[in-house]
Amino acid sequence: MVSWETAAGWDENMNIRKDDMVKVITGVDKGKIAKVLRVLNEKNKVVVEGIAQVYKHTKATRQNQQGGRISKEMPISASNVQVYCPTCQDGVRQGRRFDAKGQKERYCKTCGHGLGNVGKAKTAHAGK
Repeated sequence: MVSWETAAGWDENMNIRKDDMVKVITGVDKGKIAKVLRVLNEKNKVVVEGIAQVYKHTKATRQNQQGGRISKEMPISASNVQVYCPTCQDGVRQGRRFDAKGQKERYCKTCGHGLGNVGKAKTAHAGK
């Protein structure tokens, strides 16, 4: 059975991308600002550097002679983070717009600062 979110295409249009700076808005790490390492579209989750750290206990093997505890980041829900705007210095909502060259870009809804380009430039949208 397919959920209504998957059928409606919610998972395919995540607003957060790899290498974005994000602010955690809920949980133990609330208020921290870090970089997105990986985006898991199918599960609507993101892996953020230094957030949701857990320890994996490993036994000594031929490859890993030391053994012990290895720290790693676990995925968190994409709804628990907001894109960080360097101008506002806060987590913000974002929108999409076309610039003068027809390039779609993401922007901060609070201050209007550009947050990066999306896709290729389209001449049909140039100058609008």
